[in-house]
Amino acid sequence: MLRTDWTLDEVKAIYYQPVLELVAQASEVHRQHQTTGEVQVCTLLSVKTGGCPEDCAYCPQAARYHTGVQAHKLLPDAEVLAAAQRAKESGSTRFCMGAAWREVRDNRDFDRVLNMVSQVNDLGLEVCATLGMVNDYQAEKLKEAGLYAYNHNLDTSEENYSNIITTRTYDDRLNTLENVRKAGLSVCSGGIIGLGETDEDRVKMLHTLATLPAHPESVPVNALVPVQGTPLAEQPRVSVWEMLRMIGTARILMPNTMVRLSAGRQEMPVTEQALCFLAGANSIFSGEKLLTTPNPDFDADKEMFALLGLKPRQSFKNHVPEGATVLAKTAAVEA
Repeated sequence: MLRTDWTLDEVKAIYYQPVLELVAQASEVHRQHQTTGEVQVCTLLSVKTGGCPEDCAYCPQAARYHTGVQAHKLLPDAEVLAAAQRAKESGSTRFCMGAAWREVRDNRDFDRVLNMVSQVNDLGLEVCATLGMVNDYQAEKLKEAGLYAYNHNLDTSEENYSNIITTRTYDDRLNTLENVRKAGLSVCSGGIIGLGETDEDRVKMLHTLATLPAHPESVPVNALVPVQGTPLAEQPRVSVWEMLRMIGTARILMPNTMVRLSAGRQEMPVTEQALCFLAGANSIFSGEKLLTTPNPDFDADKEMFALLGLKPRQSFKNHVPEGATVLAKTAAVEA
């Protein structure tokens, strides 16, 4: 039975138990609610890079930090479509487009993004976007264009949020998630660990996600990739045991959710990634970059899948959204 009424004490009890016991429990929940050994491969492309006015302390795309990231305007439609086609041919079933904007504005660039969404949807891929804050009208326009999911991470706990970002509020984040949900889009929202937060902050963030009116369909668990020039450049690497606590707890709290092993995977050997899959992670991002940070490429991931006996998850499995292409509907039926 799915619950959205978890108490903070219940989440703490799950999170703080011995890590091997947590992994065992999470693995059992995963087996009951998901197809084990099945992992969705996603690709994330930065369609507009750098120059963001926000001050997110972890982000190399903030204009105020000197990180060496080369800013570029919105990519040409043909370039985005070609990248989506390459991702599909390499095994990805979900294609996410990220733009370094504070918020979506109703202008020509947004119209171009809507066109990109429509074209990528026609390839039969789950189309995701992360464009900053959106209002209800913009979320509905994205849905009409064929968008399947919208990503907007909480990043950390509400209590720790102002230590990481001061240019928007936690309520801004939650309002965007509400607008996305109302539009009928799949909600993708998770966080980053390794920002200097406490275990208590991690527990509170998971509690917030698990007690939303409905669980996010997708929860990315990111390990900070420190970038020189950002305020968090000297943060130590997160350990696999910390990732396991996050992934395992997320899996137990939100059994039907896709738990995504996201940023930081480049630094994780296959043995560590295997433990994360055992704890309930069932999605990865593949491709040379995750927006602007290094990420394992498709060939390395194919080798890992073969070694661990994993199989790729089909797009639109168990859910065919309105407006999905015939190709996508066929894939969902076959899955």
